[in-house]
Amino acid sequence: MHRRRQVLAALLPSIFFSLFFLVYIFFNVGVKSSLVASKQSTLNHTSFSLLIGILTRPDNYDRRHFLRLVYGIQSSPIAEIDMKFVFCKLTKDEQRLLISLEILRYNDIIILNCTENMNSGKTYTYFSSLPYVLSRRYDYVMKADDDIFIRLLPLSLSLKPLPRRDLYYGFVIPCNSMNPYVDYMSGMGFLLSWDLVEWIGSSDIPANNTYGPEDRLVGKWLNLGNKAKNRFSNKPAMYDYPGTNGRCSHELIPETIAVHRLKRWDQWRNALLYFNVTRGLHLSNM
Repeated sequence: MHRRRQVLAALLPSIFFSLFFLVYIFFNVGVKSSLVASKQSTLNHTSFSLLIGILTRPDNYDRRHFLRLVYGIQSSPIAEIDMKFVFCKLTKDEQRLLISLEILRYNDIIILNCTENMNSGKTYTYFSSLPYVLSRRYDYVMKADDDIFIRLLPLSLSLKPLPRRDLYYGFVIPCNSMNPYVDYMSGMGFLLSWDLVEWIGSSDIPANNTYGPEDRLVGKWLNLGNKAKNRFSNKPAMYDYPGTNGRCSHELIPETIAVHRLKRWDQWRNALLYFNVTRGLHLSNM
């Protein structure tokens, strides 16, 4: 009997370790499998995919970090939405260091082969480069400014019933126009279906017309190429911040998809408070 107790005492650590190892494996494999399955299930139920490229400048570090907060707390159950910051080649050692850190941490930056400009082809370089620099395709691609607040759920709901091909979507210019088949979509934030992005990257029409007001040029390309037969201008849900741009502006409204020209922090504060973006915050006793 004494001998059996000695043998059992000697085996107990091994038995305990084996049980612990089995529980550890079961928990980790089970949890990881559950997370992967949950993510895959979410993707399987989305209706479409969207890339939002925010055209900005390398030195706008504070704005990028702020926008990561603004968009990081938003989601949509019907759309897979990726957000990328887009700018041209880096020109300073400081940029190369700090933006390398951003890429390592967030992986949300696209650096184009161009020199920063307003009307010398940055928009063309953005759209024409995507089919070659991305590892996947999207149903839609959006070009947006860094002074616009986009509400991702209302945006995705507005896109759900629309065509997935030959689509040009945004805020039509001039401000008082309601006809998306005349003129062009404002640069505040307009969207193209993937087939149009591929066309921009392969057609001579955009390649030979890259200098000038860039958002107007996009409309010109599509007209010359007899493209974008499906056009949609989402007024009044897209607009400029109250009082900033004449008839393109109006008061904040609940059905807003995007509000533009948020140049100052007080304007951002007013917009975020109006839409109650922190309503999900759980207060603590601290």
